[in-house]
Amino acid sequence: MEVELPPGMPFPRVTAVEVVRPYGLHLTFEDGTSGVIDGSRWLRHEPLGVFAPLRDPAEFAKVHLRPDLGTIAWSDDLDLCPDVLYALAHGIQLPGID
Repeated sequence: MEVELPPGMPFPRVTAVEVVRPYGLHLTFEDGTSGVIDGSRWLRHEPLGVFAPLRDPAEFAKVHLRPDLGTIAWSDDLDLCPDVLYALAHGIQLPGID
């Protein structure tokens, strides 16, 4: 199955993150744009798996920038795809991402 991706991929990487309580993420990207993502999107589905600890707003707030990956993370085991983050922050539809 061939999937058509939006033009511009790969998208610019994340350069800054700020938590907007309780589960919002204000992201800045290397092209100078920014946007806010509702991080509760990763906490609505069961089973939560690696996202389970993030239900605690204090744990969610531990998000940090991973410059080596151009994205954000909460631990060495939990980072997010920067292309998905850019698309979510800019209202760009990606196949398989609601």
